[in-house]
Amino acid sequence: MLFLLKKYVAGFLMPLPLLLLIAFFALALLWFTRWQKTGKSLLTVALVLLTILGIQPVADTLLMPSEKEYQARYELRENSQQDVNYIVVLGGGFTYNPEWAPSSNLLNNSLFRVAEGVRLYYRNPNSTLIFTGGAGVNQISSAEVAAQVAQSLGVPADKTITLSTPKDTEEEAYEVDKLIGKKPFLLVTSANHLARAERFFLARGMNPIVAPANQLAITSPLHPWEKYFPSATYFQHSERAWYEFLGSMWQSIKPTGQPATIPENEDHQSDKEKSQ
Repeated sequence: MLFLLKKYVAGFLMPLPLLLLIAFFALALLWFTRWQKTGKSLLTVALVLLTILGIQPVADTLLMPSEKEYQARYELRENSQQDVNYIVVLGGGFTYNPEWAPSSNLLNNSLFRVAEGVRLYYRNPNSTLIFTGGAGVNQISSAEVAAQVAQSLGVPADKTITLSTPKDTEEEAYEVDKLIGKKPFLLVTSANHLARAERFFLARGMNPIVAPANQLAITSPLHPWEKYFPSATYFQHSERAWYEFLGSMWQSIKPTGQPATIPENEDHQSDKEKSQ
Protein backbone atom coordinates (compact mmCIF):
# COMPACT_ATOMS: atom_id res chain seq x y z
CA MET A 1 0.00 0.00 0.00
CA LEU A 2 2.82 2.42 0.87
CA PHE A 3 4.48 1.64 -2.47
CA LEU A 4 1.31 2.43 -4.45
CA LEU A 5 0.68 5.59 -2.45
CA LYS A 6 4.25 6.72 -3.12
CA LYS A 7 3.87 6.14 -6.85
CA TYR A 8 0.52 7.96 -7.14
CA VAL A 9 1.66 10.94 -5.08
CA ALA A 10 4.95 11.17 -6.99
CA GLY A 11 3.04 10.92 -10.28
CA PHE A 12 0.87 13.93 -9.46
CA LEU A 13 3.91 15.89 -8.28
CA MET A 14 5.79 15.47 -11.55
CA PRO A 15 6.11 18.66 -13.62
CA LEU A 16 3.74 17.83 -16.48
CA PRO A 17 0.73 16.60 -14.44
CA LEU A 18 1.27 19.32 -11.84
CA LEU A 19 1.51 22.15 -14.38
CA LEU A 20 -1.49 20.84 -16.30
CA LEU A 21 -3.53 20.76 -13.08
CA ILE A 22 -2.52 24.36 -12.41
CA ALA A 23 -3.43 25.35 -15.98
CA PHE A 24 -6.87 23.70 -15.83
CA PHE A 25 -7.51 25.25 -12.43
CA ALA A 26 -6.58 28.63 -13.91
CA LEU A 27 -8.98 28.07 -16.81
CA ALA A 28 -11.75 27.19 -14.36
CA LEU A 29 -11.12 30.47 -12.53
CA LEU A 30 -11.23 32.40 -15.81
CA TRP A 31 -14.41 30.76 -17.06
CA PHE A 32 -16.50 30.33 -13.94
CA THR A 33 -15.39 32.85 -11.30
CA ARG A 34 -14.56 36.49 -10.84
CA TRP A 35 -10.97 35.64 -9.92
CA GLN A 36 -9.76 36.73 -13.32
CA LYS A 37 -6.42 38.16 -12.23
CA THR A 38 -5.55 35.02 -10.24
CA GLY A 39 -6.54 32.82 -13.18
CA LYS A 40 -4.42 34.80 -15.61
CA SER A 41 -1.45 34.72 -13.26
CA LEU A 42 -1.65 30.96 -12.69
CA LEU A 43 -2.09 30.24 -16.39
CA THR A 44 0.88 32.44 -17.23
CA VAL A 45 3.08 30.69 -14.68
CA ALA A 46 2.06 27.25 -15.98
CA LEU A 47 2.76 28.15 -19.62
CA VAL A 48 6.09 29.81 -18.84
CA LEU A 49 7.27 26.82 -16.81
CA LEU A 50 6.11 24.36 -19.48
CA THR A 51 8.21 26.32 -21.96
CA ILE A 52 11.43 26.90 -20.06
CA LEU A 53 11.59 23.37 -18.60
CA GLY A 54 11.78 22.11 -22.19
CA ILE A 55 14.80 24.24 -23.10
CA GLN A 56 18.15 22.42 -22.99
CA PRO A 57 20.21 24.88 -20.91
CA VAL A 58 17.51 25.01 -18.21
CA ALA A 59 16.71 21.30 -18.21
CA ASP A 60 20.30 20.11 -18.14
CA THR A 61 21.30 22.68 -15.52
CA LEU A 62 18.62 21.15 -13.30
CA LEU A 63 19.75 17.60 -14.09
CA MET A 64 23.50 18.09 -13.86
CA PRO A 65 23.80 18.04 -10.03
CA SER A 66 22.59 14.42 -9.94
CA GLU A 67 24.89 13.37 -12.80
CA LYS A 68 28.04 15.46 -12.36
CA GLU A 69 29.93 12.76 -10.43
CA TYR A 70 29.05 10.10 -13.00
CA GLN A 71 29.73 11.69 -16.38
CA ALA A 72 32.67 9.35 -17.12
CA ARG A 73 32.03 5.77 -18.21
CA TYR A 74 33.24 2.91 -16.02
CA GLU A 75 36.64 2.43 -17.70
CA LEU A 76 37.60 6.03 -16.96
CA ARG A 77 36.83 5.80 -13.25
CA GLU A 78 39.49 5.29 -10.59
CA ASN A 79 38.54 1.75 -9.54
CA SER A 80 37.89 0.39 -13.03
CA GLN A 81 40.73 -2.16 -12.83
CA GLN A 82 39.15 -4.09 -9.96
CA ASP A 83 38.15 -7.67 -10.78
CA VAL A 84 34.43 -8.34 -10.41
CA ASN A 85 32.33 -11.46 -10.72
CA TYR A 86 28.93 -9.79 -10.79
CA ILE A 87 27.32 -6.99 -12.79
CA VAL A 88 24.05 -5.76 -11.27
CA VAL A 89 21.70 -3.95 -13.67
CA LEU A 90 18.81 -2.19 -11.94
CA GLY A 91 15.34 -2.37 -13.43
CA GLY A 92 13.37 0.48 -14.97
CA GLY A 93 10.50 1.09 -17.34
CA PHE A 94 9.29 -1.87 -19.38
CA THR A 95 6.34 -3.61 -20.94
CA TYR A 96 5.93 -7.12 -22.35
CA ASN A 97 4.68 -7.95 -25.82
CA PRO A 98 6.06 -11.32 -27.01
CA GLU A 99 5.53 -10.29 -30.64
CA TRP A 100 7.97 -7.40 -30.36
CA ALA A 101 11.73 -7.52 -30.67
CA PRO A 102 13.08 -8.12 -27.13
CA SER A 103 14.69 -4.68 -26.89
CA SER A 104 11.39 -2.95 -27.74
CA ASN A 105 9.98 -4.10 -24.39
CA LEU A 106 12.47 -1.95 -22.48
CA LEU A 107 11.22 1.61 -22.08
CA ASN A 108 12.96 4.90 -21.36
CA ASN A 109 16.12 4.37 -19.30
CA SER A 110 15.96 0.56 -19.14
CA LEU A 111 17.39 -0.17 -22.57
CA PHE A 112 20.44 2.00 -21.90
CA ARG A 113 21.07 0.24 -18.59
CA VAL A 114 20.87 -3.20 -20.15
CA ALA A 115 23.05 -2.18 -23.10
CA GLU A 116 25.73 -0.91 -20.70
CA GLY A 117 25.44 -4.07 -18.62
CA VAL A 118 25.95 -6.24 -21.69
CA ARG A 119 28.90 -4.12 -22.83
CA LEU A 120 30.53 -4.52 -19.44
CA TYR A 121 29.85 -8.26 -19.51
CA TYR A 122 31.83 -8.58 -22.74
CA ARG A 123 34.69 -6.73 -21.06
CA ASN A 124 34.39 -9.11 -18.08
CA PRO A 125 33.31 -12.42 -19.67
CA ASN A 126 33.80 -14.38 -16.45
CA SER A 127 31.19 -12.28 -14.67
CA THR A 128 27.48 -12.95 -14.18
CA LEU A 129 24.78 -10.42 -15.04
CA ILE A 130 22.15 -9.90 -12.34
CA PHE A 131 18.96 -8.17 -13.46
CA THR A 132 16.45 -6.79 -10.96
CA GLY A 133 12.86 -5.59 -11.11
CA GLY A 134 9.35 -6.88 -10.54
CA ALA A 135 6.49 -7.66 -12.90
CA GLY A 136 4.00 -4.94 -12.02
CA VAL A 137 0.95 -5.56 -14.23
CA ASN A 138 2.87 -7.54 -16.86
CA GLN A 139 3.10 -11.29 -17.42
CA ILE A 140 6.79 -11.40 -16.61
CA SER A 141 9.11 -9.16 -14.65
CA SER A 142 11.36 -6.31 -15.65
CA ALA A 143 14.32 -8.50 -14.70
CA GLU A 144 13.19 -11.31 -17.02
CA VAL A 145 12.61 -8.93 -19.92
CA ALA A 146 16.09 -7.47 -19.42
CA ALA A 147 17.60 -10.98 -19.32
CA GLN A 148 15.82 -11.83 -22.59
CA VAL A 149 17.38 -8.75 -24.20
CA ALA A 150 20.84 -9.65 -22.91
CA GLN A 151 20.49 -13.22 -24.17
CA SER A 152 19.31 -11.96 -27.57
CA LEU A 153 22.59 -10.01 -27.72
CA GLY A 154 24.66 -13.14 -27.16
CA VAL A 155 24.99 -13.39 -23.37
CA PRO A 156 24.70 -17.07 -22.35
CA ALA A 157 21.58 -17.85 -20.34
CA ASP A 158 23.66 -19.42 -17.59
CA LYS A 159 25.42 -16.07 -17.18
CA THR A 160 22.21 -14.26 -16.23
CA ILE A 161 20.28 -14.23 -12.96
CA THR A 162 16.93 -12.51 -12.49
CA LEU A 163 15.64 -11.12 -9.21
CA SER A 164 11.98 -10.63 -9.99
CA THR A 165 10.43 -9.51 -6.69
CA PRO A 166 11.86 -6.01 -5.97
CA LYS A 167 9.51 -3.10 -6.58
CA ASP A 168 11.97 -0.28 -5.92
CA THR A 169 15.68 0.41 -5.45
CA GLU A 170 15.69 -0.30 -1.72
CA GLU A 171 14.26 -3.77 -2.31
CA GLU A 172 16.72 -4.34 -5.14
CA ALA A 173 19.60 -3.70 -2.74
CA TYR A 174 18.05 -6.09 -0.22
CA GLU A 175 17.70 -8.93 -2.75
CA VAL A 176 21.18 -8.46 -4.23
CA ASP A 177 22.63 -8.51 -0.72
CA LYS A 178 20.95 -11.85 -0.05
CA LEU A 179 22.41 -13.24 -3.25
CA ILE A 180 26.03 -12.05 -3.29
CA GLY A 181 26.62 -10.54 0.15
CA LYS A 182 29.60 -8.22 0.45
CA LYS A 183 31.41 -9.24 -2.74
CA PRO A 184 32.39 -6.36 -5.04
CA PHE A 185 30.10 -5.84 -8.03
CA LEU A 186 29.47 -3.38 -10.81
CA LEU A 187 26.31 -1.37 -10.17
CA VAL A 188 24.73 -0.29 -13.45
CA THR A 189 21.94 2.24 -13.52
CA SER A 190 21.18 5.64 -15.02
CA ALA A 191 23.76 8.27 -14.12
CA ASN A 192 21.14 10.51 -12.52
CA HIS A 193 19.89 7.61 -10.37
CA LEU A 194 23.29 6.30 -9.36
CA ALA A 195 23.96 8.42 -6.25
CA ARG A 196 20.63 7.47 -4.68
CA ALA A 197 20.99 3.82 -5.70
CA GLU A 198 24.54 3.60 -4.36
CA ARG A 199 23.39 4.87 -0.97
CA PHE A 200 20.94 1.99 -0.63
CA PHE A 201 23.67 -0.58 -1.29
CA LEU A 202 26.25 1.13 0.91
CA ALA A 203 23.71 1.27 3.75
CA ARG A 204 23.74 -2.53 3.70
CA GLY A 205 27.54 -2.65 3.96
CA MET A 206 27.89 -3.81 0.35
CA ASN A 207 30.68 -2.97 -2.09
CA PRO A 208 29.20 -1.47 -5.26
CA ILE A 209 31.48 -0.16 -8.01
CA VAL A 210 29.47 2.45 -9.86
CA ALA A 211 29.06 2.04 -13.62
CA PRO A 212 26.89 4.87 -14.96
CA ALA A 213 24.65 4.46 -17.99
CA ASN A 214 22.33 6.80 -19.86
CA GLN A 215 24.00 10.13 -19.11
CA LEU A 216 21.47 12.77 -20.14
CA ALA A 217 22.78 16.22 -19.17
CA ILE A 218 24.63 17.45 -22.26
CA THR A 219 27.83 19.46 -21.81
CA SER A 220 29.16 19.06 -25.36
CA PRO A 221 28.35 21.57 -28.15
CA LEU A 222 24.89 21.75 -29.69
CA HIS A 223 23.35 23.78 -32.51
CA PRO A 224 21.44 26.85 -31.29
CA TRP A 225 18.11 25.42 -32.47
CA GLU A 226 18.79 22.28 -30.41
CA LYS A 227 19.45 24.32 -27.30
CA TYR A 228 16.82 27.02 -27.36
CA PHE A 229 13.75 25.48 -29.01
CA PRO A 230 11.49 23.81 -26.40
CA SER A 231 11.57 20.03 -26.75
CA ALA A 232 9.79 17.11 -25.12
CA THR A 233 13.20 15.44 -24.83
CA TYR A 234 14.59 18.18 -22.63
CA PHE A 235 11.36 18.50 -20.68
CA GLN A 236 11.92 14.85 -19.78
CA HIS A 237 15.36 15.82 -18.45
CA SER A 238 13.68 18.35 -16.16
CA GLU A 239 11.22 15.69 -15.04
CA ARG A 240 14.07 13.30 -14.30
CA ALA A 241 15.84 15.94 -12.20
CA TRP A 242 12.68 16.56 -10.19
CA TYR A 243 12.04 12.80 -9.82
CA GLU A 244 15.50 12.24 -8.36
CA PHE A 245 15.07 15.22 -6.03
CA LEU A 246 11.80 13.76 -4.73
CA GLY A 247 13.41 10.32 -4.44
CA SER A 248 16.33 11.68 -2.45
CA MET A 249 13.99 13.56 -0.14
CA TRP A 250 11.96 10.40 0.47
CA GLN A 251 15.15 8.40 1.02
CA SER A 252 16.28 10.87 3.68
CA ILE A 253 13.03 10.77 5.69
CA LYS A 254 11.81 7.20 5.15
CA PRO A 255 12.30 4.89 8.15
CA THR A 256 14.95 2.28 7.46
CA GLY A 257 14.15 -1.40 7.72
CA GLN A 258 14.10 -4.71 5.95
CA PRO A 259 11.86 -4.60 2.86
CA ALA A 260 9.27 -7.34 2.82
CA THR A 261 10.21 -9.37 -0.24
CA ILE A 262 10.70 -13.07 -0.91
CA PRO A 263 11.36 -15.34 2.07
CA GLU A 264 14.93 -15.98 3.12
CA ASN A 265 14.76 -19.64 2.16
CA GLU A 266 13.57 -19.10 -1.41
CA ASP A 267 16.10 -20.28 -3.95
CA HIS A 268 17.22 -17.57 -6.37
CA GLN A 269 18.08 -20.31 -8.86
CA SER A 270 14.40 -20.47 -9.78
CA ASP A 271 14.60 -16.90 -11.05
CA LYS A 272 17.71 -17.78 -12.98
CA GLU A 273 15.99 -20.74 -14.61
CA LYS A 274 12.99 -18.58 -15.59
CA SER A 275 15.28 -16.24 -17.50
CA GLN A 276 16.66 -19.04 -19.67
